[in-house]
Amino acid sequence: MATLYIIGTPIGNLGDLSFRAAETLKNASIVACEDTRQTLKLLNHLGIRAKLVSCRAQNEEFAAKKLIALLDQGKTVAYASDAGTPALSDPGALLARKAAEAGHDVIPIPGPSAFASLLSVSGGMDKSVLFEGFLSPKPGRRRSRLRELLDTGFGFVLYESPHRILKLFEDLADLDGSRYVCAGREMTKIHEEYVRGSAGEVCEILRKKAEKSEIRGEFSVFVSSKKLN
Repeated sequence: MATLYIIGTPIGNLGDLSFRAAETLKNASIVACEDTRQTLKLLNHLGIRAKLVSCRAQNEEFAAKKLIALLDQGKTVAYASDAGTPALSDPGALLARKAAEAGHDVIPIPGPSAFASLLSVSGGMDKSVLFEGFLSPKPGRRRSRLRELLDTGFGFVLYESPHRILKLFEDLADLDGSRYVCAGREMTKIHEEYVRGSAGEVCEILRKKAEKSEIRGEFSVFVSSKKLN
């Protein structure tokens, strides 16, 4: 049986790729990836030439069968999503399960994760934290799920686009404006920024930025179970 490696790749700064991840990509028979164009940039940066196979959310079922057939032939496969750790709001979980069911080893190569990185600088004191990822873009569903998460008694982490981040915080401020939050923007990149405070305070900061058209880049948001007095 062969091995499928699930590789954590940089969420912005290419210097965050581990030596082990680079060596695994270099030695793999096949590099499967969410977007061949994105992964090719990383491989070119490392000076690695590899055969790429697309395995994204839209074709993961089909791609998994193709990759398992290659594993059956004894090929070593490395899988990377566009950024961060696969299967955390990215494809990869189905491939990992199918490969394991086929009897192959599925090995993680730990690396960057927006979820873990945000928690490390959030200043949150929560013992238990839920990972939610992206909420529904539909206002009713988003607000309903937010209410459910706030009612759990746990902290939680969300991902959001620059186009919907203000709407997210307007809902948070309305539902529980006293919750402690930390919002990270463009993490590990040149314009990296973190905003901390109550949901209501951060909402006002983002509203002012929106008025000046200063909201850019993807956001990761930690919402604590604890309130600010």
